[in-house]
Amino acid sequence: MHTPTVFLVEDEQSLRSLVRKVLERFGCRVVEASSGAEALEKWSRMKGQIDLLLTDLMLQDGMNGRELADKLVADNSNLKVVFTTGYSYDEACKGIPLPEGFHFLQKPYAPSTLVQTIKMAMQPPPSVAA
Repeated sequence: MHTPTVFLVEDEQSLRSLVRKVLERFGCRVVEASSGAEALEKWSRMKGQIDLLLTDLMLQDGMNGRELADKLVADNSNLKVVFTTGYSYDEACKGIPLPEGFHFLQKPYAPSTLVQTIKMAMQPPPSVAA
């Protein structure tokens, strides 16, 4: 059985630590970054090993989570993405629908909600009957 690798990009250290613990208990391998720049540097070394990006939409270093996700997905179209933020979906995404394979999780969230969202995001897309 494949152990999923989650790329956790969160600038708040205490939340990043908590989310890492939850994901590891769920059975995920976790790679962490605290900024978009750090994420890009780690991605260049590990991109073939990462299954899902879990990123805060509001990062502190000039690159937001959507910009980061767009860069990583352009490099690996199979990458699953979960955005998280303290804002509502409408505030954060301005009502723009998320592309297929992208999910949204509003902070604060319960550990069980995090795990459920990761499970849902990792499921293969439904096949289209011919």
